[in-house]
Amino acid sequence: MSNEHDWHGEHQLTMSPAKPELKQPPKYRVLMLNDDYTPMDFVVEVLESLFNMGREGATKTMLQVHTEGKAPCGLFTFEIAEAKVEQANSYAQHHGHPLQCTMEQE
Repeated sequence: MSNEHDWHGEHQLTMSPAKPELKQPPKYRVLMLNDDYTPMDFVVEVLESLFNMGREGATKTMLQVHTEGKAPCGLFTFEIAEAKVEQANSYAQHHGHPLQCTMEQE
């Protein structure tokens, strides 16, 4: 059986596949907001458990929230940032604290 489109030998046709231009999805910063009622230990607990911070980083972030009014907790894709905000706010409410997180695009 003969193939009319046989491209072997010196007439070999090679094409590189076009590489699609991939864009990184936008990132969202989760921010923790200060309030006058949530205990500092609880804030550290939230940062350690929900944002996977070590004790030192969580303590620094908690102090920044306390002194500056807000502090970043992490940078995530939209869906993950949205879930983290919901988890933190629900966890705080469940424990009777008014602690709030929000998110903003980077």
